[in-house]
Amino acid sequence: MDKPKDINEYIESFPHEVGKLLELVRKTVQTAAPEAHETISYGMPAFKLYGNLVYFAAFKSHIGFYALPSGNAAFQKELSAYKTGKGSVQFPFDRALPLDLIEKIVKFRTDENRQKMELKNKK
Repeated sequence: MDKPKDINEYIESFPHEVGKLLELVRKTVQTAAPEAHETISYGMPAFKLYGNLVYFAAFKSHIGFYALPSGNAAFQKELSAYKTGKGSVQFPFDRALPLDLIEKIVKFRTDENRQKMELKNKK
């Protein structure tokens, strides 16, 4: 597959059931950070607001969600039920997506990015 030009094209490239899950993640991020803008970065759907906010992607058996290391560290307890990496978490297809948790993580990352920008602007 060629790199998708936008998130719609990315989602449409997957089977319908996977696309529905990707759309749920997208809508959750949009609700949590309505001022963030959508893009494709590293070949994945991404949201930016005062810098990189979160990324997500579909794989063979899970949705990967990337909130950078700080997002994972702040929600370590809640994410303990999932396979995680330094800045990633895998939400398996055979379990309901934790949309409330995704929303909390996105709001945390939004606040974090906003604070970094405000500190930078004070210098």
